[in-house]
Amino acid sequence: MLPQELAGQRLDAALARVFAEYSRSQLSQWLREGVLTVDGGQPKPKTTVRGGEEVCLAVPEAPESASRAEAIELDVVYADTAIIVVNKPAGLVVHPAAGHPSGTLVNALLHYAPELAALPRAGIVHRLDRDTTGLMVIARTPAARTSLVRQLQQRSVHREYRALIRGLPISGGTIDQPIGRHPVDRKRMAVVGGGRPSVTHYRLLKRLRAHTLVAVRLDTGRTHQIRVHMAQVGHPVVGDPTYGGRPRPVRGMTEPAAQALAAFRRQALHAAVLGLLHPVTGAECRFEAPLPADFQALLEALERDAVVMETSGGRP
Repeated sequence: MLPQELAGQRLDAALARVFAEYSRSQLSQWLREGVLTVDGGQPKPKTTVRGGEEVCLAVPEAPESASRAEAIELDVVYADTAIIVVNKPAGLVVHPAAGHPSGTLVNALLHYAPELAALPRAGIVHRLDRDTTGLMVIARTPAARTSLVRQLQQRSVHREYRALIRGLPISGGTIDQPIGRHPVDRKRMAVVGGGRPSVTHYRLLKRLRAHTLVAVRLDTGRTHQIRVHMAQVGHPVVGDPTYGGRPRPVRGMTEPAAQALAAFRRQALHAAVLGLLHPVTGAECRFEAPLPADFQALLEALERDAVVMETSGGRP
């Protein structure tokens, strides 16, 4: 029964108060499907609550994941009964798809925690590109999933990346440009009018000869957001084959640095920091992951090259 103190609220908002373990959108969907009824009927989610309505919810069984468990090694940073935090390596696809039916993070998670088969997307609530490394959080229960999804929607999850970009920006900044599908190449994203609002903040960490290490923080989580935004302002992520082209050595660069740059075959992008509220305790959680070995090796090679440039007075 809906409490009298909820009178005057929208039905979907009131239901989310009563069934806090489920998202508002999920409850609205169940209402439309008849899984959730109010006074034996299916009123619209925007209906105003009177208070005292009888509510009946028969939660349907979640479909078992069609993916199979695979013994793929995982770098588990943290795990408890509610969440799992992993440090994803380069080359690991998150979800099975055409061309990648197996060998994905989903397959690895189902082996590590078989109960995830009962959750949508095996508990994954956000993603990283195949060749982007770093931290991801996975829900182990429906309630934890709802909490994490809400935090992402409310933009209260702190996500900070390390990116090596081409060029030497004078300062950090904020990129507030909408992102949508590229008008010609539908496999790419682009800054387009009518795209979804997208906000990226970046600050400078280290300037090198012709590259800069930056810390990037997201207000939104669009597909390829960092890669698209940094390319849009003329500083694409190093090694990005889609938005930045192959890494190119600059005039006067030392041979070791040039070789390290040419050998780096993926985008130099790493999800280094993840902050969230624990779905059960409400405690603030912060996780960090160091740069992967290939990224660190490239950075060190470019740092040594920058020292050579400084000691030579900037002469090639």
